[in-house]
Formats: sequence, C-alpha cells, structure tokens
Amino acid sequence: MKAVVCEAFGGPEVLALREVPDPPAPGAGEIQVRIRARGAQYVDVLMLAGKYQFRPEPPFVPGSEAAGEVVAIGPDVTRLKIGDRVMSRHRLGAFAELGNAAAEHCDLLPTTLSLEEAAVFRGAYSTAYHALLQRGRLKEGERVLIHGAAGGIGIPAIQIAKLFGAEVIATASTDEKRAVCLAEGADHAIDYRTGFRDKVMELTGGRGLDIIYDPVNGPTFEESLRCLAWGGRILVLGFLGGPPAAARTNYLLIKGIEAIGVRIGGLNEAHPEIAAANTKALLDLAGQGKLKPRIWRRFRLDKASEAVQALIDRKVIGKAVLV
Repeated sequence: MKAVVCEAFGGPEVLALREVPDPPAPGAGEIQVRIRARGAQYVDVLMLAGKYQFRPEPPFVPGSEAAGEVVAIGPDVTRLKIGDRVMSRHRLGAFAELGNAAAEHCDLLPTTLSLEEAAVFRGAYSTAYHALLQRGRLKEGERVLIHGAAGGIGIPAIQIAKLFGAEVIATASTDEKRAVCLAEGADHAIDYRTGFRDKVMELTGGRGLDIIYDPVNGPTFEESLRCLAWGGRILVLGFLGGPPAAARTNYLLIKGIEAIGVRIGGLNEAHPEIAAANTKALLDLAGQGKLKPRIWRRFRLDKASEAVQALIDRKVIGKAVLV
C-alpha cells in the first residue's frame, strides 16, 4: 500500500510517499479500514518535530483520525461488519491507504456526514465538548471567549457553545477568519493582536467573561485572565501562541479564577467510558444536523507536506483533509 512516512524528525520536508507493507490481519478487538480521508491536525506537526508527549521514533506513518470502509474484522468483533463506513481513531498510521484500529475506537458514520467530514469530526468535537461542558461547566446564558476560533478546534467550540446557550466572542487574526466565525454562529468576532480586553469589557457591559477557551496561550494568557469575571474559568488546551505562559496567581486568587487543563487524550486514558458517552452524544447531535465540520481544503495524500505547512503557517480555517 501507499503511505506517507515520516523519515526523520523535522518539518514538512521529512514526509515522503512510499510503498510499504500492508498492515497484518486485524487481531482480537480490531478492524482494518480502507482509509478514504484523513484529518491533518496540529498534533501531527508536533509529532513530526518530536515535540509531542507521545514520541514515536522515525520512520513512522503519522495520522490519528480517519474515515473509510471496513475491509476485515478481528475474530471477536461483532459491532461492525465488512463494508461498514466508519470513522476511526488510530494511535498512528492514518496517513496510509489501509489502517488497523481498535473496534471500540471506531463508529458508524451518521448519514449527515461525508467521509471527509467524518474523518475530522471525532477529535475536534470531543475536545470542545469535554472542555466546555465538563471541564468548563458551561451553563446557558454564560459568556464564552474562544481564542483561535477559526481553527480546527475553534469552530467546533463555537458550534457547541452556541448549541448549549452561550453568548460567544471569537478572536481571530484576519477579516476572513472573523467572517467565518460569525458565519459559524459567533455573536461577535474581534481582532486580538493589538489587545482585546477593552473590547471584551465593552461587549460584556463591564462584567467580563465566564469562560475562556484557549488553545493559544503564550503572550495572550495574562490579558485573558484580566477579561474574566469573578469565578471565571480559563480552559488551557494548547500553546499555539508560543511557550507556555506563567500564570499570575494573584489574578486567580483575587477574582476566584480557575485555570483548567484540558487534554482529550488524558480523558480517553483515564475515563474511556466518559469519552465513549461523549462520542455517542456528539454523533447524535451530528445526526440531527446540529454539528458539522468546516473543510478548508482537500489535499491528495502525496501532498501531505503541503497540508502540514498550511497548519504551521496558520492558514487553515477549520480542517484540512488528506484524500
């Protein structure tokens, strides 16, 4: 089969399309998927650079989210059958034509999602759902600011926050990105690059925010803390803006603020039953047409390096898909 192989640690230049052996027949609890679409995400950028918490040694086939058809099943798999269209989660190996995955990490596609949309659904929407509803304890009527709102986990956060009754302020760096945030349901979209606290306080009538959803961190973190109302929560999802910020704990003390870490991989490992219930709830909402990924651009598998470079350059609005 053809697969995109990371041949050394580095940037997009380390990727090469190669002929590699097909995966073995699926073992107990596994299925084999003929992969038709794969999501490219910032986790892949970090993994190629050797900077992710899970650090495979090259050569390896990257990619963790995909969708396609089941072509083989392990001896004890009964929930899925050959020919089913599924979205699949892989520890590695999704940037290939075939991939094995644990059956428990695969789900039938809702009829409302295409294979391409399904390939980028699970990780992003599970992250936003867990962050906002479980870690952030979002309540109807609360005010939520979403940093990086036009990105891969930002647009799902807009959709979920609005679905559960929040007023949403999105931050994004360009007019095009802010227009997309508004089209996805945000109540307001602002440019954060020259400061955003004054605009946030104006939009909230001086009260401040209940929740900040923050995959950016870095230099915006302190200003974010200054935007929170009493008892506000800031959800730390990543560090796209640079090195992790040092929290000003006096802000946390004075305003009763909670700084809350969110890592979907940690939920999958520590509480797989909650992760599975979240996925079911999200698929039900997608099946009702209430959640839908935004595909920015489709790349052929042999152009995976271009997709990775677009992620590094922060050009992607929504999701990039390898087909």
